[in-house]
Amino acid sequence: MTLRELPSVHELIESLNPASHALPHALVVLETRRCLNAARDALKGGESLPGGQLARTIEAALATYREPSFRRVINATGVVLHTNLGRAPLTAFTHAGGYSNLEYDLPSGQRGKRDTHTGRLLEAILGKPAVTVNNGAAALFLILNELAAGGEAIVSRGELIEIGDGFRIPEIMSRSGAVLREAGTTNRTHIGDYRDAINEKTRLLLRVHPSNFRMTGFTARPELTELVELGRERGIAVYEDLGSGCLVDLRAYGIDEPLAQESLKAGANLVSFSGDKLLGGPQAGIIAGDGELVARVRRNPLFRALRNDKLFYQAMEPVLRHILLEEFDAVPTLRMIRMGADEIQTRAVALAALLPGLVTVEPGESVIGGGATPERALPTYLMAIENGNATALEKRLRLHCPPIIARVERNRLVMDLRTVLPEEEEELVRALLV
Repeated sequence: MTLRELPSVHELIESLNPASHALPHALVVLETRRCLNAARDALKGGESLPGGQLARTIEAALATYREPSFRRVINATGVVLHTNLGRAPLTAFTHAGGYSNLEYDLPSGQRGKRDTHTGRLLEAILGKPAVTVNNGAAALFLILNELAAGGEAIVSRGELIEIGDGFRIPEIMSRSGAVLREAGTTNRTHIGDYRDAINEKTRLLLRVHPSNFRMTGFTARPELTELVELGRERGIAVYEDLGSGCLVDLRAYGIDEPLAQESLKAGANLVSFSGDKLLGGPQAGIIAGDGELVARVRRNPLFRALRNDKLFYQAMEPVLRHILLEEFDAVPTLRMIRMGADEIQTRAVALAALLPGLVTVEPGESVIGGGATPERALPTYLMAIENGNATALEKRLRLHCPPIIARVERNRLVMDLRTVLPEEEEELVRALLV
C-alpha cells in the first residue's frame, strides 16, 4: 500500500465489523483518524502495510474500550511489594456500593469526619493520634508546610534521598516553603552537627529513615533518642519520616525495620510512613504523633487537597483491624513475608506434580521490593521451566487472562509461589497446560 492508496476516513469506517459500528460514531472516527495518521508516518518511513491491516488495527483498538484497563494480575515474580503491580496486594474487603457513611456519624445523626474510619484503629495500634493523606510524599510535604514553612528544617546530608520516580527530599522541602539546612556530611553526621545548625529560624529536626538504600563502612548518625533530647532542650519538634511503614515486628523473618510505635515511644513528636509497603494496605501517607501537632497538620488548608477518598477507607480499615487484632495472616503482604521456605517448597512440589516433565523445583530467593528493605532476600523455592524459549512463554503468560507475571533467568521461566495467592494456583496450572 502506498500513500496514494490510503483510504479515506469514511471508507475505512464502512469496512469495519458490526461490533465497531455499535460504538459511538465520534469514538470510531477518533480511532480511525489516529490509525490513518500512524499509517502515513509508517509509509513515509519506508514500512509496508498489508491490505486489510488498517481495519483490523482499528477494530482491535476499539475493542479495548469495552475492556477494563485496570486488571487483577497473578504475581509470580517473588517480589512482594512489586511497584509496577501495585505494591502491597490488597486485603479482601467488602465494597460498599451506593452511598456510605463516609462523613456521617450514625449514632448522632450528625456530620462526621472521614478520619474516624481509620483514626481510631491507628491510635489503638500506635498509641498516638493519626491522620492519613494520599501518599508518603504528601505526608512529608504537609508536615513541612505546617511546621516549618518560613523557617528551617535541619536534616542530615546523608538523608537527602530520592524517594522514587525522580522525587527528591530537597525539592519537596523547597516546595513546602521550608528552608533546608543540611547538617554533617554524606556518610557521617553527629548530634553536634544538628546542634551547630540550630538557629533562630529552626522549626524542625528532620530524620529520614533509609528504607530504600543503605550506606555501609565509615558511617554514623545520631540515635533518634539523641535528636529527641536535643529537640526538647531547644524546644524544637522532631519528625521522623519512616518510609516503609512497619507496624508489625518482622525481625524474626530477617526484616529489621523500625516500628512506628517504637519511634513514637522514643519521643519523636511526629512520624510519617507509607500505607502500601510493609503495612500492607492501599497507598497512603500516615501521620501520627503528638495530638496538638497532628491537629495542626489536619487544620492545614492543604490537608483537604491531599486527603483520601472513600475507596481508600474501605480498603484500609480491614488491614488496620487485622493488625490490631494480630490476625497477621489475613494481610497478604504480612502473610507472604512470614511464609517459610518449607511451606513454599511444599506448594511448589504439589503444583509440579500436576505439570509432569515441565517444572523443576529448586532453592532461590524472594525480595521485598517496593522501596523497602533494600537487598533483603527471603529464602524460597522456585518453579523453573526450561522450554527453549522462555521469552515467548513469559509473553504468553503475561497476555493470559488473568495475566501472569513471571521472571526470565538464564533463558528459563522462573516462578515464585511466595507472591501467588493459594486460590490462584489453579489458574496458574491451567495457563501452563495450554
